[in-house]
Amino acid sequence: MDLPAQARPVRLAILGAGFVADFYLRALQYVRGHEVVVVMARSPEKGRLLAERYGVPEVAGTVADVVNRDDIDLVLVALPHDLHVEVVREITAARKALVCTKPLGRNAAEAAQCLRMVREAGVWHGYAETEVFAPGLVKAKELVDSGAIGKVLSVRAREAHGHPHAHARIPERMGGGPLRGLGCHCVAIGRWFLGPDNPPLEVMAWGDRLYRDDVASEDNAVAIVRFADGRIAQVEAGWTHVAGLDVRNEIHGSHGWIGTDETGSTGVNAFAGREAGYVLEKAGASTGWMTPVAQEPWVYGYHAELAHFIKRFAASAPPRQTFEDGLIDNAVIDAAYRSIASRTWERVDLSALQTSP
Repeated sequence: MDLPAQARPVRLAILGAGFVADFYLRALQYVRGHEVVVVMARSPEKGRLLAERYGVPEVAGTVADVVNRDDIDLVLVALPHDLHVEVVREITAARKALVCTKPLGRNAAEAAQCLRMVREAGVWHGYAETEVFAPGLVKAKELVDSGAIGKVLSVRAREAHGHPHAHARIPERMGGGPLRGLGCHCVAIGRWFLGPDNPPLEVMAWGDRLYRDDVASEDNAVAIVRFADGRIAQVEAGWTHVAGLDVRNEIHGSHGWIGTDETGSTGVNAFAGREAGYVLEKAGASTGWMTPVAQEPWVYGYHAELAHFIKRFAASAPPRQTFEDGLIDNAVIDAAYRSIASRTWERVDLSALQTSP
């Protein structure tokens, strides 16, 4: 595969002009060694506004308009995951390297298609799972690796909010509900602290629609993921946390404990007696008491992951997160949904890791 010369920046294209694309561009303002050449947007107006906001010189209307260019080294996919298979097909057909946002597909079968395509094309690929790049969790991992809390025995990961995007409320587009869209983060965290040579084997899960009448999927879910050595990760995901984004993790060890709280203990406490405007992602309110998140792209891991991908791509080296990780995380969520239906432990099917060429 063709990789960029070390003497020049990595030339990027971003597919999408919505929420994730905006976060990518906010983070990329502080990442070295790249230039964003073009943004692709189905809405010309959204694309133009985003490009003007971040100084991107060109806007394209289709994936083909992007991937057939000669001045693109790496494509960042910032589109809803029901579009990933088709977009990955176009990118890999053009033999372009790519990074795809989470989750890789609506299920493990779609993730396996994406993995098969990048393998067959022989292109460099990264999976943008932000949480394992979030500074709080990176510090927690450093403490774990130093032996500070002894052997990790279990991990609890929670992500919830009360304001899902419109497309996320459609199970056919989402591949489920919050368990798919938010739980994938939690699964990745559990795997990071309990792995890497310790695959998830089975899942016991519960999920139900307890309150929301604007979704057809579950609005809350809990899953226990058991790994090969018997240790577990607890996954909590929901769409009824009206206070806003709730991202918390606990790592329990034989000689200690670590807790992280990205959105509740931000170091900033404020009371807004008037409208505050944008406070943080999926904020529950923009008046009254609040805990704004300073520099969200850093706190959530966008800055670190994009810096990592650009650096590793430029060095012709594999990244920390690849499409293999996206497939595993989706397979765990698939098992969780089967468990919700069967009310028993369900095996995690990782056979596609070996069967994909």
